[in-house]
Amino acid sequence: MKTDTILRDIAEDPDHPIILQDGTRLSARLWRPEDAPNDPVPLILEFLPYRKRDGTCARDALTHPYFAARGYACARVDMRGNGDSEGLMEDEYTAQELSDAVEVIQWAAAQPWCNGHVGMMGISWGGFNSLQVAALAPDALKAIITLCSTVDRFADDIHYKGGCLLNENLGWGATMLSYSSRAPDPALRNNWREMWLERLENEQFLPSVWLRHQRRDAYWEHGSVCEDYSKIKAKVLAIGGWGDAYKNAVPQLVEALDGAKGIVGPWVHKYPHFAVPEPRIGFLQEALRWWDKWLKGIDTGVEADPDYRAYLMDGLRPAAWYTERPGRWIAEERGATTHLPVQTLHLTDKGSLDEAPQAMNIPVASPAHCGAAAGEYCAIWLGPEMAGDQRGDDALSATFTSAALDADMDLVGAPRLTLALSCDKPQGQIAVRLNHIHPDGAATRITYGVLNLSHRKSASNPQAMTPDKIEEITLNLDHIAYRVPAGHRIRVSISTSYWPLIWPAPEPAQITLTQGSIALPQRPTSGGDEVTFLPPKAAAPWETVEIRPENHIRRQETDMTTGIQSLVIEDDFGKFRDAEHGLITGSVARERWDIHPDDPLSATGSCDWEDEMERDDVLLRTRTQCTMRADATTFHLTAKIEAWENGTLVYTREHSDAIPRDHM
Repeated sequence: MKTDTILRDIAEDPDHPIILQDGTRLSARLWRPEDAPNDPVPLILEFLPYRKRDGTCARDALTHPYFAARGYACARVDMRGNGDSEGLMEDEYTAQELSDAVEVIQWAAAQPWCNGHVGMMGISWGGFNSLQVAALAPDALKAIITLCSTVDRFADDIHYKGGCLLNENLGWGATMLSYSSRAPDPALRNNWREMWLERLENEQFLPSVWLRHQRRDAYWEHGSVCEDYSKIKAKVLAIGGWGDAYKNAVPQLVEALDGAKGIVGPWVHKYPHFAVPEPRIGFLQEALRWWDKWLKGIDTGVEADPDYRAYLMDGLRPAAWYTERPGRWIAEERGATTHLPVQTLHLTDKGSLDEAPQAMNIPVASPAHCGAAAGEYCAIWLGPEMAGDQRGDDALSATFTSAALDADMDLVGAPRLTLALSCDKPQGQIAVRLNHIHPDGAATRITYGVLNLSHRKSASNPQAMTPDKIEEITLNLDHIAYRVPAGHRIRVSISTSYWPLIWPAPEPAQITLTQGSIALPQRPTSGGDEVTFLPPKAAAPWETVEIRPENHIRRQETDMTTGIQSLVIEDDFGKFRDAEHGLITGSVARERWDIHPDDPLSATGSCDWEDEMERDDVLLRTRTQCTMRADATTFHLTAKIEAWENGTLVYTREHSDAIPRDHM
């Protein structure tokens, strides 16, 4: 495994200009070897809206200088309309965004310090657009590393999982309203105030955009690389984490693309060299092997790596947060999981999982607040965000439990549930959890899936259920690699609500299960690690002065008078001063999700972000607020932006919207 190990002195430019063809100036934080003009190097691009000056600096500091010292230029570029870049952003993954990224790649390849080869990488948004830009196949783009991403923007992002409206649609829309309404750093732009006011005036409230596409139409097909994998010519390394929302794309890409490699660890939504739960891996060394092969032509052995490397987690007791997950690394030399053997167990009238199929007649009508132990859709802020003990939700669900296992069961892949059921209303939904049941009854969620029953046949052409008509439906649960120990049991739990993860159907609905089975992909029990990784390394961390520490709270409340059940979220991200350039920033986000167990139309969500920025004698503050509720036919949304300069309100705008429900 030969790699370039001679460390080179690097130079950093915090505000390198990239002028697009339409005259828009993008701002890049650029690291490159000092001698690159005499010894050109490849470029690694990370292209994001999350503000390089005060948003992603902690992870940027750990990552990009490492590559630069080893013979790469690294450009962390603020997308147009964000951070220190000019222009306006209209939506996520627009044709404009992808075109801008292609222009940046072409610009980089033409620089005298670049050897003409470009790689693209990123996590989440940056992982998404790395795939989408790869599907446009710019000549200079030779390889990508996509982390925590998706191949299907409709079915496997923050919007409509299983055709159900995720509440993250509002939550992340509120996050983007906050991020994209913040000012550039006044130290970098003489016209920062004009840029800021232009953003505030033109900032889109994205949940209103996304809710106008409640079926899988052309809007979602754009940027969904699963529409045509063959368009991707660059070499793809895909990485995910079992604690993250985005883990399905890794095996999907491995199965779909020749030469693609996949790694899935126990992590939440973070880069693997500093992610939790541990164990972490030497991600930077793995990435360097990938870049050295595909951007420099060095034989590093990556082509001989197993196609799919996954961390098989030991089953643990339920907890809202883990700092580490015991387990072992397993490897599939070719493909990911579709070739693994499957055991099918059948749901029975007695609430068991048995080898033989049988008819049953089990009604399920969960109260609207079932799902309180679901955790966050996407664990990212390092608070108590994971799924907790499932016993409370199981008590509000139909459950089917196996006998105690005779031997360890290693579940590797995506379990598939098949049900024959009827629904007494035209609109209904189901949530399915596969749980690990401990000897004392504690229930750990292994994996899950949700389905809007109107999407049972098609996400692009939904059809209401015919009340009381029995139909067969299938549902793939999320991919997982998990060991259930001998002597423990597994359970399939089915509910008709899953709040606050998904928005409820417009009226209480009862389903009746008449037959069911679950196909469990299993792998012969592994002993120790089948592959190993180098220990994590990182460049020097971001240096800051803490002004206010960060703190994360999740609190469940019950109003004993009204019966309203609430989830209260308070994420204080702290307040810090950059030790090098002195910019002070701080943020606090709050969410509240309310519902009455007997009334799905009582559901309400609200999000509130406050952001501060201080630079010399300039003190800026923004506050963004939004809400969502629904009646039987219509979603109702509100949003508000306020901005202050040195304590004076300089901008305010309110937005309200009413959007018809479309089989939701």
